[in-house]
Amino acid sequence: MIYFYSILTLLAFYIGIRIDQYWKSVIFSPFVLSLIILVIILLIGKIPFEMYYKGNEPINDLLPLSIVALALPLYEQLRQIRRHWQIILTVTTLTSILSMGLGVGLSIIFGGTPEIVASILPKSITTAMATVIADHLGGIPSITAVSVVLAGLQGAILGYIILRKLGINDAESQGLAIGGVSHALGTVSCMNRNVEAGSYSSIALVLCGIISSVLAPIIYKLVYFFIN
Repeated sequence: MIYFYSILTLLAFYIGIRIDQYWKSVIFSPFVLSLIILVIILLIGKIPFEMYYKGNEPINDLLPLSIVALALPLYEQLRQIRRHWQIILTVTTLTSILSMGLGVGLSIIFGGTPEIVASILPKSITTAMATVIADHLGGIPSITAVSVVLAGLQGAILGYIILRKLGINDAESQGLAIGGVSHALGTVSCMNRNVEAGSYSSIALVLCGIISSVLAPIIYKLVYFFIN
């Protein structure tokens, strides 16, 4: 049974890719389509999410390895990084601080407990890193995982639309912006449209993950220091 749900997930994603090839849409990416397919199947089959999640362990276990694989686009763009490292570092640092600050601010405004705040704080980095940070801060990893997916979907679906409305059309800026706030899902969206944007998105994903890992505990403690 454990392999059945893994195969189901891969099949849903394959169907999403095939649909996307014939029906190009800014909103409905392969990930979104596969998510819709899986939700429909789980609802119709009345399959508990816990059962599906446990049955997906073979794929879930590959998540940490996928983070290591992100070193490849970093290596491929090493010359560009060296040339523009100051700008890239500034953008990713500001993006990390603003993303975490926005999450914390909204959580507190809507009456979130310290547990909820800690869970939502790292929402804009990839799941493997975000859940570890949230757990370290006393958050709830399952809530973190959901917030990470929502942040990723927002960037993957709306990222290009918003950036174009703002007049930001160069691949480097688009990649850094989307990768910085929407992690892997945003990066996949960039890769599907422009390889250069996807590479910069990968850079932002990795750097924002590292920066957030360092700054998240500091921001969390500072927030509650000033509140208390």
